[in-house]
Amino acid sequence: MPSILDTVKDLGRLKQIVGVLTRHGFGEFVERSGLGALLPGKKKRQEEGKRSLAVRIRLVIQDLGPSFIKLGQVVSTRPDLLPADIITELKKLQDDVPPESFEAIRTQIESEMGRPLEEVYESFSEEPLASASIGQVHRAVLRTEDGPMQVVAKVQRPGVRETMSRDVDLLYWLAHAVERSIPEMKVYNPVKMVAEFDRAISAELDFALEADNAERFAENFAEMPFARFPKVYREASAKRLLTLEFLDGKKVYAAVEAGVSGELIAKRSLAMIMKQIYEDGLFHADPHPGNILILGPVDDPQVAMIDLGMVGRLTPVLRDRTVDLMVACVREDYPGIADSLYAIGHPTRKVDRAAFEAEVTQLGQQYLGKRLQDIEISAMIRDFAYGARKYGIEIPADFLMLGKALMTVEGVGKELYPDLDVFEELKPYFLKLLGQRYSPERITQDVLRSIVRVSGAANQMPLQLEEILEDLRKGSFEIQVHERHLQDTADRMGRRLFGGLVTSAGIIAGALLLSSEHYWLGGIGIALAMGYASLHNTFMIWLERRHRKLPG
Repeated sequence: MPSILDTVKDLGRLKQIVGVLTRHGFGEFVERSGLGALLPGKKKRQEEGKRSLAVRIRLVIQDLGPSFIKLGQVVSTRPDLLPADIITELKKLQDDVPPESFEAIRTQIESEMGRPLEEVYESFSEEPLASASIGQVHRAVLRTEDGPMQVVAKVQRPGVRETMSRDVDLLYWLAHAVERSIPEMKVYNPVKMVAEFDRAISAELDFALEADNAERFAENFAEMPFARFPKVYREASAKRLLTLEFLDGKKVYAAVEAGVSGELIAKRSLAMIMKQIYEDGLFHADPHPGNILILGPVDDPQVAMIDLGMVGRLTPVLRDRTVDLMVACVREDYPGIADSLYAIGHPTRKVDRAAFEAEVTQLGQQYLGKRLQDIEISAMIRDFAYGARKYGIEIPADFLMLGKALMTVEGVGKELYPDLDVFEELKPYFLKLLGQRYSPERITQDVLRSIVRVSGAANQMPLQLEEILEDLRKGSFEIQVHERHLQDTADRMGRRLFGGLVTSAGIIAGALLLSSEHYWLGGIGIALAMGYASLHNTFMIWLERRHRKLPG
């Protein structure tokens, strides 16, 4: 949250925001938030109060300029926080602003490279190919050791970083003010929305990160011949300048008109997104048609993805849980879906599991009672995420970005090829991941990781014992016991510990045998360990029930 001095410095901008809010019918909101005093005179009429709430929110964001448009675009990926009609309107926001002058662009390039533009590029087009709030793209010919290369130069607008930083500070101030003065707005978590925007815009303003993303994508898809990503020219790139290979391709719809199969484009685009999400854990978060180019021959097209500043990342654990969710969906296992969503998210309060499962069942039946090819996976993920939030389960932003990426590719894919069966295209990735998860190598790695953790705990134990002895020496060691049957409790704990050790030893031995290709012995070892665990658990339950029946 900014200081008072920052707020005073941005008072003119704050007055502008208040004026725009009032003009679009948010006068009551302005008054309740304590900002009404900033209105000139007594002019507090609402000129566009008859429009829907969602439309008025979009118009406010549009009128407030680039920083707020970017905020709207980021928030449009959070269907768990905002109603569907507002999300729909936010997706209409266009990041379209007049281009900077060529002299300003030249100055920015020379500042970043530390030498004249002509020493970097053999030629440089003064007219941009595209212009957005953060930067603009120009065609150029780069001087390289291998000769001239056709490239595109993405140049950050001068001063945009400072402008957006001031707006972000002001957004934090407004978000805190709204949460304090309008309690019902806390459900939308405005401070968290601004924090997410802050992280996203900080990453997008650093072109070096986009260069890293492009190189990582190219490396991940080196063995997929129909996938292309632009090459990065590091010698002509910096934090505010990015020089990339020029990909001479057609936009998606233009390629279809030129004779490229819409089915082929749809399936190959979906395959790229599936690999990014479920194999690599790094995916393009905004794969709309403007960020996809079609190259190569009509009968064997290449699909190129560009504008790689906004990406999503999934940890291996989150990928596994996402696969569990999809498998439960295919099986129409509604309790399994609820369990997967609970594991994916972070409960913010005590969750009524029965009510949550009922909500998931109701939502699931709307989608999963159809033919597989008719299921809208992206919409299903969106509604599951919204349902989870209702019950206090906060879904990670990267999982929701996954939903948005799927929604975009699925929507365009079904437009190009109406018979696209997303579940059928997903199947190979799920089977591969499930096979990897239960492979001997994966089991061995997990077991060894557990052994390392136990070993680490064992190494720490002498130090912890030393601290306990020191506390005993000083007389500051205290034990509080509330268990009346301490001996019985100790016996039960001992039996459980012994059973756990025997089971763990059997599983570790079996896994090691499997890893050394003794599959029969390894399988027997693991089966015996699991059988022992089941019998031991049954015996313990019987023993505890018998104990409860005894007097005293």
